[in-house]
Amino acid sequence: LQHYFIQSNLRMSGLVFRQLFDTASSTYTYIIGCAVTRLAAIVDPVYEKVNRDVGILSELDLKLQYALNTHMHADHVTGTGALKSATSCKSMISAASGAKADLLLNDNDVVNIGNLKLEARSTPGHTDGCMTYVLHDHKLCFTGDALLIRGCGRTDFQQGCSSLLFKSVHDRILSLPEEFSVYPAHDYQGRTQSSIREEKLYNLRLTKSEEEFIQIMENLGKIIVFINFLFPLMSQ
Repeated sequence: LQHYFIQSNLRMSGLVFRQLFDTASSTYTYIIGCAVTRLAAIVDPVYEKVNRDVGILSELDLKLQYALNTHMHADHVTGTGALKSATSCKSMISAASGAKADLLLNDNDVVNIGNLKLEARSTPGHTDGCMTYVLHDHKLCFTGDALLIRGCGRTDFQQGCSSLLFKSVHDRILSLPEEFSVYPAHDYQGRTQSSIREEKLYNLRLTKSEEEFIQIMENLGKIIVFINFLFPLMSQ
C-alpha cells in the first residue's frame, strides 16, 4: 500500500500544482510549478518520500529549483537535503529559524519560481521561524503549522508563544482575501484544504478572543503533557 496520495491537478492558468501526503506524520508536501518555464518549488518535503517526489517532478517535466520549509519540523525529518543531492535545487527556510539553508528568507521576501511569485510572510508563534507562503495570483497560501484546518500548531514547545501566534495568524494570514485557499502542513482528519473565510468563521481556537485563545493553548499543553506522562509510548 502506497502511503501517499496525489490531489487532482488544480486547473489554474500557468500553474502546475500537486498536494502530496505522508501518512506516518500526517504531513502535506506541495509541488508548485510554473507551467511555462517548467521550474518548480517543493514545500515541506519529507525524507522518506523523496523518491516519490523526484518521480512526480520527472513525470510532470518539472525542474526543481527550490526546496522550502515552512518551519523546523519536530514530527518528521525534512527531505530537503536528500532533494538537494538528487537535484540541483537550493534549500530555503526562514532566517529566524536558526536552521542552515542555501537561502534564508525574511518577512515579505518574494521567491520567483519561473513566472510565479511566492511571498514569504513571517508568522511566528508555533516556532520563531514559521513562514506562510502566499501565491497571490492563484489565491493560495501555505500556512505550515501556524494555521491548520479548524485549529493551529502547538505553542508549548519549540519557542512557542500563544499571544504571538494569535497576532501572527490574524495579522498575516486571516487578513488575506476570504476567497484564498488554505493549505496547511498537516491534517489528522482527512481534510485537504480550507479557505480564509472558513477559518475566520469556524476555526475552533482562532475565532476566540486573544485571552480565550491563550487559555485554550495553555490547557492544550497541559493535556498533552498529562497524556504523555500516562502513555509515554504515544509520544514516540
